[in-house]
Amino acid sequence: MTAQEIEAMFTRAGEGFVFARWGRPIAPIIFGVDDASLAVLKGAIEAMVSLAGHQMAETDPELGANLMLFFIRDWDELTETPNLAELVPDLGPLVARLEAQGASQYRMFRFDEAGAIRAAFVFVKMTDEMAAQPAATLALWQMVQVILLWSEAAFAGASPLMRPEGQDMAVLKPQIAALIRAAYDPVLPAASREPSLALRLFARLQVMS
Repeated sequence: MTAQEIEAMFTRAGEGFVFARWGRPIAPIIFGVDDASLAVLKGAIEAMVSLAGHQMAETDPELGANLMLFFIRDWDELTETPNLAELVPDLGPLVARLEAQGASQYRMFRFDEAGAIRAAFVFVKMTDEMAAQPAATLALWQMVQVILLWSEAAFAGASPLMRPEGQDMAVLKPQIAALIRAAYDPVLPAASREPSLALRLFARLQVMS
């Protein structure tokens, strides 16, 4: 992975380079899944946090839970969820937009004063295509997208996951796993709008390889 490719993965349309990682321990809560899927999702969260060298917590002192994952069958379910409108501004218009776009997933981030990720909301509409995926693959796919603030186009051309020959379960591509570990190097800032950070990430990848 080149420095230019790394920079592109954090360059957002109309905003330029925007890098952010979690600035506090992740305290997750998951809605809309059965007990078996819940265990798989929690395992994926723990694995991703461990990969990054970050921390988890039972609760967030400010928000209670700062990573909320909702698995739904229809977008209208969100407007019927108690108190969600208090957490997600303009929830009604958002639901209408997602329905009109035929979206299957949506992520919303909140940031602290330094620009680091403070909270994230993940909404997944369980379409037939989504439901056909193994729970472990779906969980990994969601977690890789929320562990950093990627560009909206970061994985448009290629998935961050791969399926090793002879295996049913997908795994994280080695270069993406390495980039996540590099991004959580405590020497680096938790948030930055300086494209030169891509060079520092690239340098750490060279050391790690």
